[in-house]
Order: sequence, then C-alpha cells, then structure tokens
Amino acid sequence: MPEREEMAQNKYLAPIAHRFLRSELWRFTRRSVPRGVALGVFAGFIIPLGQIFLAAFLALPARANVPVAALITFVTNPFTLPFWLLVANKVGQFTLKIDPDAMGNAKSALEQGWWAEFGWWLQTAGVTAFGFVVLSIVGAAISYLVASFLWRLVVARRWERRPGRRRLPPAGE
Repeated sequence: MPEREEMAQNKYLAPIAHRFLRSELWRFTRRSVPRGVALGVFAGFIIPLGQIFLAAFLALPARANVPVAALITFVTNPFTLPFWLLVANKVGQFTLKIDPDAMGNAKSALEQGWWAEFGWWLQTAGVTAFGFVVLSIVGAAISYLVASFLWRLVVARRWERRPGRRRLPPAGE
C-alpha cells in the first residue's frame, strides 16, 4: 500500500492531491473505517478492473478511510474471481428467477440465426453481472454493519483494559 507522502508526489494525482490527501481521509475513526470497508466491498464487486481507484475516489465525498477502502477491494482478486463468478451467477439466477420457458419470443429469437451462438453467453453474462450488482450492494451494507460492530467491540475491550480504570462493584454490594 503506498504511503500518503508517495501519493502526494504522484504526477497523476497532482490535480486532486489537495482533496485526496486530506488528513481526515487517512485517520482510523469509528465512522471512517466502516465507510471505507463498505466502499471497498462495493468497488470490489461492481467493476472487474480499477477497483482500488474507484474505492479511493468514492472515499472522497463519503469521508471514508482511503487505505481501508483500497485494501478491502482485494476481496475480489484473480485467485478468488472464479469463486465470485460462480456466486454472482447463482445470486443472479436466484434473484431474477429466470425460467427459460417464460421467455417466449425472446427465447425463440435467441435460438435462431446468429444469436444462437451468443444466446447462452449473453444470458449467463447478464445474470452474472446482475448478481455482482446485488453482491456489491448487499455486501457493502452487511460489511458496514459488521465493521461498525467490530469497531465498537474492539474499542470497548480496550476501554475496559485501560490501566487505572476504576471498576464499579456489582449491584447489591
């Protein structure tokens, strides 16, 4: 992961560096980290290439943590892509509930002529693309909630372990 100073010296980021390198976008806070996680999951599933750049640019208006958003996009990488393609296809089929017999004229048009060669591919690609859209939206919402919960859990445990923290006796004593 590039450092903040390295990104400041990048010639391609120079026009937007003043916005992109604001310190609040690089701090780990209870609001910015869950936003970064959600944007990273969203960008990771919504497009196959350029996910890190999309997550970083979405983090600007959302005031999300830029490094977290960029790092979380690696949930979809070349090693896990076959798995996510299968999951997206199954989610798309479940969501759309495609029944080949219900397609009517569209099915007969796809089975004739030069469309016959591409019909299966078009249907599979469309269902899979829709599955990725569903995964990106639902995954972002779930990851935001999980990251918020984990952040509060970690902070509460650290707060309890602080030295000098006076513990209250149980009620009734």
